[in-house]
Amino acid sequence: MAVPGENLRINPDRLWESIHELAEIGPGVAGGNNRQTLTDDDAKGRTLFKSWCEGAGMSLGLDQMGTMFARREGTEPGLDPVYVGSHLDTQPTGGRYDGVLGVLSGLEVIRTLNDLGIRTRRPIVVVNWTNEEGARFAPAMLASGVFAGVHTLDYAYGRKDPEGKTFGDELKRIGWVGDETVGARKMHAYFEYHIEQGPILEAEHKQIGVVTHGQGLWWLEFTLTGKEAHTGSTPMNMRVNAGLAMARIFEMVQEVAMSEQPGAVGGVGQVKFSPNSRNVLPGTVVFTVDIRSPEQAKLDRMRARIEAEAPKICEALGVGCAVEPVGHFDPVTFDPVLVARVRAAADKLGYSHMNIISGAGHDACWTNRVAPSTMIMCPCVDGLSHNEAEDISKDWASAGADVLFHAVVETAEIVE
Repeated sequence: MAVPGENLRINPDRLWESIHELAEIGPGVAGGNNRQTLTDDDAKGRTLFKSWCEGAGMSLGLDQMGTMFARREGTEPGLDPVYVGSHLDTQPTGGRYDGVLGVLSGLEVIRTLNDLGIRTRRPIVVVNWTNEEGARFAPAMLASGVFAGVHTLDYAYGRKDPEGKTFGDELKRIGWVGDETVGARKMHAYFEYHIEQGPILEAEHKQIGVVTHGQGLWWLEFTLTGKEAHTGSTPMNMRVNAGLAMARIFEMVQEVAMSEQPGAVGGVGQVKFSPNSRNVLPGTVVFTVDIRSPEQAKLDRMRARIEAEAPKICEALGVGCAVEPVGHFDPVTFDPVLVARVRAAADKLGYSHMNIISGAGHDACWTNRVAPSTMIMCPCVDGLSHNEAEDISKDWASAGADVLFHAVVETAEIVE
């Protein structure tokens, strides 16, 4: 099928203005966003997005996980649609672009098609997946995981936030639970556009990341049990110090990841001390080890070593140790046909590009199990993400959206 020519571009001003208008909902304290999933601000953001989709002539579907599906009809409605999207929820101290760029660029694809009077054979559906971040309800990519059959609906509904509120109850509370069966939809293809969340594209002076693979991941939640005691009056040799055990496990995780270089990472981003008092040794420490690699063998070795060595560290200190996997996906190879289509679009538009492996997890990692999927990435300043200082340029945003437009429209097939 014919493809839109090099002169066709999305409207960069409209995309940029939409991103920053949405950012006014759930503002952070330092210029970013705190619009965590299933909060009142999440509901407000959804309502604004819905209004934009309806204004673009799209119909809205909503499944039992609260995932939003905005559909632009094709000339052959019976054909499986082309899906494009990401997520609107953020980290507690999140940026304005993580996830949002992908959803609103999908909307911009539709708005541009409307502007140009272009029709496609296949319908195009723009998706806002619920709870991609996993910041409030672990694990991440929860709704797309249910869609792909990785998690059950009951499992998802039962997930609890730090205050003990369940996902199912909060979804009902904000009024965004649908009746559509999760995963019933058929996808011809899925595209996801995202900021890189890493420094490679900027360092290499490339405008477009052609994502060929995604890293596999394990989140291993540790609960260490020591003995609460006064930090000033308890002799060093009589302490059962869960904090010390934690520190030694951190060092061990670092060593394990370094031993698998290149192509492996490991670290800890969240720790909870109890009672979390300055002069009390912790009775309980809970933290999550995050290990990732695009190679299955490395990922397997890292998990096995960490789970074998951590109990030994704790035993030597008299500390109890329990570990529970709370997040996982295997390394992903994205669809080569769609990857080639993204690369060809970047070439045609004259944008510099390179192949890249996604270091973060994305909804595309789960949709890849049920439909051909791929991703497009743009640079972000200093590779910073999951931080209110996260930043991209309008030119970067529009370049990736242009590539997305051409790849999606070619896949949905223009009607001559």
